[in-house]
Amino acid sequence: MTKGKPRVFCSKAMVLALAALFGAFWAVGQAKAQNVDRGETLVFSFPKNAGTPNPHEYGPSQMYSQVLVYEPLVTIDHAGKIVPCLAESWEISEDGKTYLFKLKEGVVFSDGEPFTAEVAVLNFKTVMDNAAEHNWLGVVNFIESFRAVSPNEFELKLKSPYSPTLMDLATPRPFRFVSPKVFPEDGDTFKSQLKADGGTGPWKKAETALGEYDLFERNDLYWGEKTKTKYLLVKVIPDPIGRAMAFEAGEIDIIYGDGQINFDVFDRFSKTPGVEAKVSPPMVTMALALNTAKEPTKELAVRQALEHVVDKKEVSKGVSLSAFPPADYLLSPDIPYCKIDSKPFEFDPQKAAKILDEAGWVLAPGETVRKKDGKELVIDFCFVGNNANQKSIAEIIQAQAAKIGMKLNLIGEEEDSFYKRQNSGEFNMIVSATWGPPYDPHTYMASMLIPSHADYAAQSGLAEKPKIDELINLALTATEEKDRSAHYKEIITILHDRAVYLPLYYQSLLMVYRSDRLSGASFGPTRYEFPFGGMSVK
Repeated sequence: MTKGKPRVFCSKAMVLALAALFGAFWAVGQAKAQNVDRGETLVFSFPKNAGTPNPHEYGPSQMYSQVLVYEPLVTIDHAGKIVPCLAESWEISEDGKTYLFKLKEGVVFSDGEPFTAEVAVLNFKTVMDNAAEHNWLGVVNFIESFRAVSPNEFELKLKSPYSPTLMDLATPRPFRFVSPKVFPEDGDTFKSQLKADGGTGPWKKAETALGEYDLFERNDLYWGEKTKTKYLLVKVIPDPIGRAMAFEAGEIDIIYGDGQINFDVFDRFSKTPGVEAKVSPPMVTMALALNTAKEPTKELAVRQALEHVVDKKEVSKGVSLSAFPPADYLLSPDIPYCKIDSKPFEFDPQKAAKILDEAGWVLAPGETVRKKDGKELVIDFCFVGNNANQKSIAEIIQAQAAKIGMKLNLIGEEEDSFYKRQNSGEFNMIVSATWGPPYDPHTYMASMLIPSHADYAAQSGLAEKPKIDELINLALTATEEKDRSAHYKEIITILHDRAVYLPLYYQSLLMVYRSDRLSGASFGPTRYEFPFGGMSVK
């Protein structure tokens, strides 16, 4: 059995009992959810409710639901290229500061309201009225003005050139469009609740039962290819073991995403007749952010010791049965602008122990935790408690660090609390993945400029932090490729050499589905997009 990852063993009686339980759930769900037909319904699961899928807000709204219901001007294809969405084409001025988008004609929201340039202006205005809440996204800080040139032409002007503008506009939030019919009376979609859900996307929200499910229905007014199934039912199943049992009992059709299933269970399902198990190409770097402003990780020696004590091969084996390749760097050298000359930190527990000894963190005979000036070397390690991968990472690294007298205090929390902790900096070490292509490095690094993710807090104790911020701004506004490349290289080198991040492995998404029940299953172009619309149930 893989360390830290319990297997699922279901007896026939257990499966039958579970099937009966979920059968009862389905009957209740049918009564509440407009008597949906199982033959027209794709069934997925998620650890929590989708929340109100408002693209202009954050928690409790889940990104997957925002992407299902709402759309941007441009989007990203599987090759990582920017392609049309609600804008069929666009022109960029020679100085790089003006974008003119020609909007698709005939597009309507799910409530029948037409999508026009004036509606685009209305949505941009409510986002920019709350710019302080959205300025983690670089383009927000560069927008000067926007206007409707004609009913189907929308103009966006920037204060200065900003190279990842289109990538930022393609993110799951906040630049997606809400029907003016559902805007709150005060017009503020961030501070006030929408009257209803109204997007141009392929799905519309039909119903929610708190703690039980979310039901999405096909948007028959959708301008693009209609979804293959009429309904998408998302059952709330908080933990991976319960999710695997529900799949085994035939009550959900697909398990998809990051941390939704233990890898050893995934491996067992891959050998099960009638079940398809797939691994996506690498999407992100799974890493830990080390807080340079909070003791004891404020000390470079402590951060360096952590870099050397973690056996990434063992972590990858424990999480993915070695399917995810260990990461030497925060950003893969294969990503444009991300190749640096610094050497990776090698796995060497003896070197880690020596670094701590020289820094005054001493392990006395008979004791298990190092001390310095009478204080124990205790490090708070924060992660999402119901994420299968993150829990395994925490337990494995805790055991590795303990061998040289470093005590990791594991803090597994609900997702909302976890993200608040990232922003506030109340952590020593916290799970912090990169954003993945094509957002790395541009959009990812732009978010480092303010306390919106773990990055700002992790870097805040560095003497070089002002320089890092300056370099990020220079990289984002550079018009010459060689200048942009040089700035990114210097940023990544500083972060690596100062041991601000502990990269673990290059992570893929996992998918398990019943081939006798489901067809057309595929991975989305980014980790945030769940392509359920192209899947059919048999």
